[in-house]
Amino acid sequence: MSILVQKFGGTSVADSQKILAAARRAVRARQEGKQVVMVVSAMGHNTDQLVELAGQITDQPRPREMDMLLSTGEQVSVALMAMAIHSLGHEAISLTGAQIGIKTDSTHTKARIRSISTERMRRALEEGKIVIAAGFQGIDEDFNITTLGRGGSDTTAVALAAVLRADACEIYTDVDGVYTTDPRVLPEARHMKRVSYDEMLELASLGAGVMHNRSIEFAKKFSVPIHVRSSFTDKPGTMITALPEAPDQPVGGAALAKKEARVAILGVPDKPGTSLAIFSKIAGRAVAVDMIVQDVGAGGRADMSFTVLNDDLRATLEAAEEVAAELGAERVVHNDAMAKISVVGLGMAQQTGVAERMFRALADAGVNIQMITTSEIKISVLVEREQGAPGLRAVHTTFGLETEPPGAASPSVLSPPPADGDALAVVARLQKMEELAIDDIALDDTQARLSVCGIADEPGIAAAIFEAVAAGGIFVDMIVQSYGREGMSKISFTVPQKQYQQCRDLLQELAGRLNCGPISGSEKVSKLSVSGIGLRSHTDVAIRTFRCLADAGINVDLINTSEVRVNVVVEGQHGRQALSCLQAAFADCMH
Repeated sequence: MSILVQKFGGTSVADSQKILAAARRAVRARQEGKQVVMVVSAMGHNTDQLVELAGQITDQPRPREMDMLLSTGEQVSVALMAMAIHSLGHEAISLTGAQIGIKTDSTHTKARIRSISTERMRRALEEGKIVIAAGFQGIDEDFNITTLGRGGSDTTAVALAAVLRADACEIYTDVDGVYTTDPRVLPEARHMKRVSYDEMLELASLGAGVMHNRSIEFAKKFSVPIHVRSSFTDKPGTMITALPEAPDQPVGGAALAKKEARVAILGVPDKPGTSLAIFSKIAGRAVAVDMIVQDVGAGGRADMSFTVLNDDLRATLEAAEEVAAELGAERVVHNDAMAKISVVGLGMAQQTGVAERMFRALADAGVNIQMITTSEIKISVLVEREQGAPGLRAVHTTFGLETEPPGAASPSVLSPPPADGDALAVVARLQKMEELAIDDIALDDTQARLSVCGIADEPGIAAAIFEAVAAGGIFVDMIVQSYGREGMSKISFTVPQKQYQQCRDLLQELAGRLNCGPISGSEKVSKLSVSGIGLRSHTDVAIRTFRCLADAGINVDLINTSEVRVNVVVEGQHGRQALSCLQAAFADCMH
């Protein structure tokens, strides 16, 4: 008999009538012959009310006691849900995270799942009961109650679907699926039938609040199909699987993150260990860094730019000032009124021209780009906050995201869970549920690097550069635009080595027309990529990368990061050595 996991968020169980409606959905699935596991969040704004209540007692509640308090919200919901199913004439059992056997580490308020026992759930399912699991919570090895942090109920649901080898995991919420962008910002946003794990991971990290990134990491790691649906209608929602909606489309979605702050440490020593020193200091303040842009240095000095959430800016600046003093950097500058516009799509990896189309759309809308970072499936630019919404509309329109692509996959087509294979191997993976999983560490030593300096801080320059490069038939891989000094910035990018001189000549001619320059470059660089699952939630991946390269005395020229990959560029002769260092550094988590 197939197993279905259904998760109901807080708005879906906000009152007694909504609880009864959710119960009817579960009963209907049971009557269709499925074994049903429900994962339930706290009712409505119950968690917020508990947090507020704790704040009335003390400004600094201990994390263990916060977990004890916050876990009660889900316990109320599961008990009421079981009563609702009983009232409909069916059998159900409510279980806390501890009763299920969700074992976590001891990091209170943001614990990670280590393992889940299936024995009690399977026994109840075989008895014909609907299992109602409390989301968001678990228990550590000392039997302390723990909670999983933001998005914890989504994570619980997908984790249970993984260990039970469920056919699907339905996420019921107050929206009817995933959209090409936030419909509250752009009314023309289109409902998507399907989105891939990697695209959803990027969109979740960029502010798409439908799903939390940890739950998508689980789904990708264990091949769990997710169906995001509305609690209030029977309309098909959006499937999240390994496949995108339309593989031939270069861009599947766009996002706007409005609460971004840019920090730049100018004039840091351009030598091994600098990146490690900076980001270790910031990580020590429990700050998650988003866009990281390091451009190639000049005169023994380089500039390091990165973004953080506005809420983390104060702690970030304290850490940045400390490390700047230790390194002998020139100064730290920041801007707390930034926004990040991103486009995401698996099709980007196979198609050229996406970057110049995005940059031209922004230029035509009068939107000035201040930072650029790219990965294989994402391009992100930093702009002034008031230009965020116009910029998002421009790129959304340019890529035709408001129109359903031809041949869009149906949301009803599920990818069945893969066969279990070797049972011992499956068990071993499940007992390391939220550990970092590195899929690949790759070296590309066929590229060259070019840099255009002295670029005026005004709309259209990036578009002009990459349109000219594309017209020359030159393939561009990694693009980095660093923070500009005195109204000037620098763009660096990588191209095939065989096209280096052609591209340099083209840029030299273009620089005269655009009144920028000089042009610099390196005919041979090595690009190293660390890719896998959990790079966002395991914030030490970039630091581990920088540490092993620093220990080997290898300097980093360029950096960019994404949800599923960290890319660094080093001088060409260091490529093989850098690859060996990274392979050794991540040997414990190679998948």
